[in-house]
Amino acid sequence: MPLPKYHQIYLVLREQLDEGRFAVEGLPGELALMEQFGVARVTVRRALERLSSEGLISRTPGRRTRPVPASASNDPRVGSEGMARANLRGLLENLVTMGLHTSVKVIDVATITASTQVADALQLKLGDSVQKAMRVRSTGEGPLSHITTYVPAEIARRFGRRELAKKPILVLLEESGVKVGRAYQTLSARLADNVLAEHLEISVGSALLAVRRLVFDDADRPVLWLHGFYRPDRYTYEMQLSRVGGIDAKVWVNDSLSAPFN
Repeated sequence: MPLPKYHQIYLVLREQLDEGRFAVEGLPGELALMEQFGVARVTVRRALERLSSEGLISRTPGRRTRPVPASASNDPRVGSEGMARANLRGLLENLVTMGLHTSVKVIDVATITASTQVADALQLKLGDSVQKAMRVRSTGEGPLSHITTYVPAEIARRFGRRELAKKPILVLLEESGVKVGRAYQTLSARLADNVLAEHLEISVGSALLAVRRLVFDDADRPVLWLHGFYRPDRYTYEMQLSRVGGIDAKVWVNDSLSAPFN
């Protein structure tokens, strides 16, 4: 049975709040949300009421709806049951291999000031400069993923739009002198909003695999925060766990590309 429309909108907005999408200007008004999702006002209001009841937004009549700052428990650097520390010796090579077997379109690259969420993740000061890059990766079948990356500006000054269009970002980091050490990663579900739907050629509300990856160098300093959204019909993430704590992770794009991903 499909989710009610208001609940789909609630899930999309909740994910966008978690990303810090509305930290500066606040949430769009009800009319804008009605147009974006193609629903009636009562549906939008029900979604907003759900967000408000969970303490995620603050609604004041006559004023812009604002997100409520996230607590420290949402810090991407903090380990928890849903956040496993991955051994990257095999995974990074695997991800780079996938990057070399797919094509990429750079949507935007810009140097911005770090938001609260980005600064916390990368252990920067609020307002420090970071490179924000958005890319869509594709196979011969079409779009596979929508990736947004944040890298401290002092590291990212060595690569830009042209380099990001040609090489996986992990390769660019190492070419910039970064020795990748470890990462924290989370996997979850997400419903596509209108932006993701357009780039990934799917319908609004379609299910996506959401990946958050915070990569550290060998000195345990965060060097990359990645938000990825993948079409589950074209992408599979596989992990093999052992009793002694070893992790063997693989990503699969399709049958024709799975073999090199070891």
